[in-house]
Amino acid sequence: MSQPFKDAVGFCKTIMRNGFDAYVVNARLQQQTLGHDATEQEIDISTDMGFDDLLRLFPATKPSPESDVLGFFKEGETTYYFYNSPAATDAHPEECVARLTPRLMKRLEQRGEIPLSSVCPYIPSAIETMDGFADFSNGEVRFLGLPDETVKRDYLLAVRALRFAANFHLPIEPNSWLAIVRGARRVLDYVSISDIMDEWRKVEAENMWQFAQYLFDSQILHGLVPEVAALSRVKQIKNPEAGEETVFEHTIDVMRRYPEVLPYDWYGTLACFFHDVGKLFTAEYFEGQWTFYQHHYVGARVTRKILNRLRFEPADIDLICGLIKNHMRPHFMLTDKGIRRFKAVDEYPRILEMVRADIKARGGSYREFNHNLKMLERADIPEDALEPMLNGNEIMQSTGLKPGPTVGLIRDNLLKAQIAGEVLDYDGAIKYVQEYARREQLK
Repeated sequence: MSQPFKDAVGFCKTIMRNGFDAYVVNARLQQQTLGHDATEQEIDISTDMGFDDLLRLFPATKPSPESDVLGFFKEGETTYYFYNSPAATDAHPEECVARLTPRLMKRLEQRGEIPLSSVCPYIPSAIETMDGFADFSNGEVRFLGLPDETVKRDYLLAVRALRFAANFHLPIEPNSWLAIVRGARRVLDYVSISDIMDEWRKVEAENMWQFAQYLFDSQILHGLVPEVAALSRVKQIKNPEAGEETVFEHTIDVMRRYPEVLPYDWYGTLACFFHDVGKLFTAEYFEGQWTFYQHHYVGARVTRKILNRLRFEPADIDLICGLIKNHMRPHFMLTDKGIRRFKAVDEYPRILEMVRADIKARGGSYREFNHNLKMLERADIPEDALEPMLNGNEIMQSTGLKPGPTVGLIRDNLLKAQIAGEVLDYDGAIKYVQEYARREQLK
């Protein structure tokens, strides 16, 4: 090893003793291209130390006009250039060490040993959001260079590409898409859960359904949240006319419908993503049809486990799991008592919108839902201020009774039956008072 390279190694050791990383970039190749006898030598060093710290250790260091060079200084006949170390912690292990720099590539090209078009090297530089991507002027999301090599250098780019495509409503260039699919397993191997979720949180609520679909299509979801991906193999009846659909298809459609009323509700949309995950664990085929009894209760527990795995804050976990646990309540006609209990649930307006989105997605009936909306108007009235559905005259007309204490007794009991949910409508009230009157006459 020539003396300039020995000195470069010494500089690296000095940097490392100060708590930073440093190494000579591809020392073997640099020495080959420069030659042992070269009078003017340039040596590239990669480090994660900042310029100010370099200046303290090496006072002769000067800032470089080249954007990708951190700084440089000259000692004897040798100039030492410092590059930012690769900062992509999500890269393939082989790509975590820079092997080529622009200066070294230029030397190779001048020697005729390697054309620039044949490589897609990692050039150490500061990471920016658009690093690794072509601009969107062509109306698509595309990786720069050779897509597989670009993704290999930072697998987080795969998730970021899905986010760009979802938020900006752009297609992913076919070769870039295949690079994502081919690298899906390694995305899960090398990218931290926190980094993935940072990208996910930047997806707008109204576009989250598309992002979830991209995660599924690229096979990333299968490793990230396999419980939801498995819903693609669970079937249910969409409605009698439309026949069967997969639960995952329904999930995506609910996520798409929910933001139509609450367009900025990220957590509510995420709750829609998990709202039917319990069906994977409660599905049972019996007498020619699928049942999913208590899937909302089971789903809330499963979601809690998943969200802990995805590093969510406890308060956010409680919010999302609460929405999932209670999302089936408005699917049934609630009584006065039932609607009061429902309105006491935190975030009940979000639950109502989850149900509305669910009905839209299935093309279902709004009968129970509309009933509950009307009942909500009564929920603010104190129970002792509620009126029975039939007044005294209507009770007498329905039962044939004459004025007296029995009419008042029937009226009081009719109100209690309404609150308890035993009487739901006008016809039911008439049947109730007639049956009550018969029992009184038999005494």
